Amino acid sequence: MNAELLMIGTELLLGQIQDTNASYMGQTLALHGINLFQKTTVGDNQQRIMAALDGALSRAGVVLCSGGLGPTEDDITRECIAELLGRKLEFRQALWDEVVQRFAPLRVKITENNKRQATLPVGAIAIDNPHGTAPGLIIEDARGIIICMPGVPMELKPMLETKVIPYLLRKFGQQGVLHCRVLKVCAMGESRVDSIIGDLILASTNPTIGLLASPDAVRIRIAARASSIVEAQALVNHGGRQRHPGGRGGSTPPGARLETWTAGTEYRWHDRAAP
Repeated sequence: MNAELLMIGTELLLGQIQDTNASYMGQTLALHGINLFQKTTVGDNQQRIMAALDGALSRAGVVLCSGGLGPTEDDITRECIAELLGRKLEFRQALWDEVVQRFAPLRVKITENNKRQATLPVGAIAIDNPHGTAPGLIIEDARGIIICMPGVPMELKPMLETKVIPYLLRKFGQQGVLHCRVLKVCAMGESRVDSIIGDLILASTNPTIGLLASPDAVRIRIAARASSIVEAQALVNHGGRQRHPGGRGGSTPPGARLETWTAGTEYRWHDRAAP
């Protein structure tokens, strides 16, 4: 199963808020072994949202969207999906009743535009949202699956964890896990690190190796995919043997080679569960 992210909201393009949802979604998908190959951010424009959805469906079997499910005129994710897939929008009384119940404790007047949150494309599966008023939605189409979640992080995170991930696992089965080890190399630039382990980066498959420069250190990410965390850790620590540095005889696992190199020059490393 290959997935893509589509983050919807002009405020993201203007830099008015940080896109913490995308980072969280990427980490969560990786923990469950779900391939994520692309993320797209688009503003609240119907033509551009539809074009982004159309492109994502041409590349991935599952498109996970964030944002555009609220009650205002610029919350148009539902409308874009309906038009792209050739489906009508339908008002669902049961969803409206839930919206009304959520407003009741607030003791505020519920306006008519909130009925947008009880309107879904025909055939869509509503996702309960106990932390807000906008339900999420799942559409299973011949082109692929579209899953939409609210843009508010406190609503998206529990929906992803308790509803969306279990749905994907039921639909596609366990996809395995992705485990990463990150080595922090200090007092050495990114180009110098690359000159030492560039051959491993080019040759790596599973585990893969990548570099990330940051102000405090150069990070070397070793990532492995397997059916269990134990197997993935073994691949990172002991598997995928590559040529020993400098061409000297024998072979060393990427993790072991990098640990030896790091320890020998008094650099630091630490583990992470996901990229």
